[in-house]
Amino acid sequence: MKNKIPLHTRIIIGVILGSLGGILFPQFLNFVKIFADLFLRLLKMLVIPLIFTSIVCGTISSKDSASIGRIGVKTFFYYITTSLLAILTGQFLVNLLKPGVNAKITPPENLNLQHLASNFSYSDILLKIVPENVFNSMAKGEVLPIIFFALLTGFFILKLKSEHKDFLTGFFEAFYSLMMKITEFVILLAPYGIFALLYKATAESGLKIFKTLLFYFLTVLSGLAIHFFITLPLLGFLITRKNPYIFMKKMLTPLLTAFSTSSSSATLPLTIQTIEKNVGVPNKVAGFVLPLGATINMDGTALYECVAVIYIAQCYGVHLTFSQQTVVVITSLLVSIGAAGIPMAGLVMMSVILKAVGLPLEGIGLIIAVDRFLDMFRTATNVFSDSTGALIISYLEDRESCCPYL
Repeated sequence: MKNKIPLHTRIIIGVILGSLGGILFPQFLNFVKIFADLFLRLLKMLVIPLIFTSIVCGTISSKDSASIGRIGVKTFFYYITTSLLAILTGQFLVNLLKPGVNAKITPPENLNLQHLASNFSYSDILLKIVPENVFNSMAKGEVLPIIFFALLTGFFILKLKSEHKDFLTGFFEAFYSLMMKITEFVILLAPYGIFALLYKATAESGLKIFKTLLFYFLTVLSGLAIHFFITLPLLGFLITRKNPYIFMKKMLTPLLTAFSTSSSSATLPLTIQTIEKNVGVPNKVAGFVLPLGATINMDGTALYECVAVIYIAQCYGVHLTFSQQTVVVITSLLVSIGAAGIPMAGLVMMSVILKAVGLPLEGIGLIIAVDRFLDMFRTATNVFSDSTGALIISYLEDRESCCPYL
C-alpha cells in the first residue's frame, strides 16, 4: 500500500525548497527556469477551453431556475450581489493598503508599461467585449470576448429544440469534464511548478519578495474576514432578523470541512445535511441553492483574485487605472462563476484575469507561496456565503416557518 503525501503537503514542501533554493543556489536559475516556463505554458493551455466550457455549462445550468421560478431569480440575484460586494471589498483594501507598492520587482522584458497605461478606455472595453472573429480571439487568448461568446452560447442553447439542446448540453458538459481532468493533472504538477516559480522569483529578486508577501497575505485575509464576519452576517440579519452568529455556529462543521479540504464541492453533501437538520432550511431550497452555489458562487475566490491581480500590478510598478480595475472587477466576477470547486482552481482562473488586463502570467510566482493557505480561508468564505444564501432564500419563501432551529 502506497503512502501518498497529500497535495497540500507537497505544495508546502515545494514552497520551502523553491524559496531556499533560489536564495542559496541562484547559479542554477537558467535550468530551473525551463520548468517554471513549462508550468506557465500548461496554465496558459488551460485558460481558453476551461473558461469557455465552464461559463457555457454554468449558463446552461440556469435551466433549473426556470423550473423553480422565483427561487432561481432570488438565488442568482443574491449570488451576483454578494460576489460583487466581496470584490469591491478586496479592491478597496488593496488600493488603500497598497501591499505591493514597495516591492520593486523587475517586470518581464515583454511587458510594455506604456501600452498598459494607455490601452484602456470604456469605449475600448465595450468594443473588445464583442469579438469580430471568435476563433481569432481564442487564438490570441482574448478573454473578454470569449466570456461574452460563452454566455451567448449557453443562453441560446437553452432556446433550442429539446433534441438539439440535450445534444449540445451533453457535449459541453463532457468537454467541461475533460477540461477538469486535465486541470486536475496540471494541479498534480503544481508542487513542481511552484518550486520552479519560487526558485526563479527568489533567485532574481532575493528576499525582498517576501517583505511585501506577508502584507499581501494579511490584506486578502482582512478582506475575507470583513466579508465573512461583517458583510454576510449583516446581510443575513437585515433580511431575516435571525442571529447570524448563532447560524454560523450551527454551520461550524461544514465550514471547518471546507477550510481543511479547500473544496466547496467536496463539502457540499455535509453543507446540505447540516443546514437542513441544524437550521431547518427545507430541502426544496437547500437542494437547489447550495449545489448551484458550489458551482457559481465564489465570493472568497473573487475577492482573492481581484486583490492578487492589483497586487501583482503594484509589484511590477504598474498603475492600473480605474477603467483597468473595472475590467479586473468584471472579469473576477465572471471567472468566479466559472471557478471549479476543486483545490487550487482559483490559481488557474487567475491567469484569465492577468491576460484580460495585459499582465504577465509570471506574476503568479509572486503570490503562489501563500496561495494554498489562502485557498483554505476563501473556500470557507465561499461555503458560508452559499449557506447564508440558502437561509435568506428560505426566509423569503416562507417567513412564518423559516429556520425553526435559529
